[in-house]
Amino acid sequence: MKKEAKIRTIFMGTSEFAAEILEALIGIEYDIISVYTQPDKKVGRNQELKKSAVKAAAEKGKIKIFQPVKFDAEEIEKLRDQKPDLIIVAAYGKIIPKSILEIPGFGALNIHGSFLPKYRGPSPVQNALLLGEKKTGTTIMLMDEGIDTGDILAQKEIDIYKEEAAPELLKRLAKISSELLIKTLPFWISRKIVPQKQDHAKATLCQLIEKTDGKIFWTDSAEDIYNRYRAFQPWPGIFTFWKGKNGMRRIRLNKINLIKTDPETKHHIGEVFQFGEKIGVQTTLGVIILEEIQLEGKSSTKIGEFVNGYLDFLGSVLK
Repeated sequence: MKKEAKIRTIFMGTSEFAAEILEALIGIEYDIISVYTQPDKKVGRNQELKKSAVKAAAEKGKIKIFQPVKFDAEEIEKLRDQKPDLIIVAAYGKIIPKSILEIPGFGALNIHGSFLPKYRGPSPVQNALLLGEKKTGTTIMLMDEGIDTGDILAQKEIDIYKEEAAPELLKRLAKISSELLIKTLPFWISRKIVPQKQDHAKATLCQLIEKTDGKIFWTDSAEDIYNRYRAFQPWPGIFTFWKGKNGMRRIRLNKINLIKTDPETKHHIGEVFQFGEKIGVQTTLGVIILEEIQLEGKSSTKIGEFVNGYLDFLGSVLK
C-alpha cells in the first residue's frame, strides 16, 4: 500500500525484529506519522546511553519519535492529538492501555512472532527453541486488553531449521512478518478481512527469561541443553561452573554442538573428557561438544587453546 492512501499510522516497537518491520513499511512509503519506542538505556561498564533499533530506523527515515516512560494522561493526549487511523505494534515491550487501543478507527494491530495461540507473551521465539519446537510462525492480530489474546487477521507457519538459534530465527521471522503485514494491510483497510477468534483452550504462555535461566544442568539431555543454547543467544547465554586450581569459576559456553547418543566409555554426569579431537561433557543422555568457551573475566577461547592453558580441565566435573 502506498502513501497516497493516507492511512495515518503510528508504529510502536523497540527490538531488531520490530526495526526490520518498520524499515519495510518505510520502504513502501507507508504513511508513518510517528514512532513510539522504549527510552534509551544505559549499557556496558561505562553506562553509555544506547538507542533502540527502532529509534535508529525512525531517525534514518526522518520520522518523529516518542519515548514515553509510561502512558499517563498527558502522553495519551499527545497520541490522540496525532489523529492516527491505525497503530501497528511489534515487540514494543510496554503494555498499551485500552484508551489508546480505542483511538484509531482501524484499531491497533500487533505482529507476534509465534503461531498463536501458542506462546503468548514476551520472547515467543526463544521459548519455541527452548522447548525444541519443529515449527513456529507469525501472527497479525487485532489488539485487545489481554496479552496476545486478540482476534487473528493473518498467520503464516514456518519450519524451524535444525541448528537455527534465536538471532537467525528472529531475523527470518521479521522478514516473513513484514511481507505478511504488507500483504494484509490493504485487505484490512478495505474491510475485506473478518477477524478470527483464537482458540483460548489451546493457548500456551511464554516463560519470562531471566539471566539465571542460562545455568546448565548436566542432568538434562544433550538435546535439551543444546536447545537452551539456541534459545538464549545472545542473551543471557548459557553457563556452567568449573572447580579448578583457583576455586569455583563460572564458564560461559559460547559455541557448542551435540551428540545425542552416549559414548561406549562410561563417564560421570558433567565430566569433561576427550574423544578423538573433540572435547565433550557427559549429560544424562548424549554428549555436549565444547567448541568455544569463556572463563569469567577472560576472553572467549577455542576449546583446544583453553585445554592447553588449563590442563586440569580435562577429567573435571562441571557443576
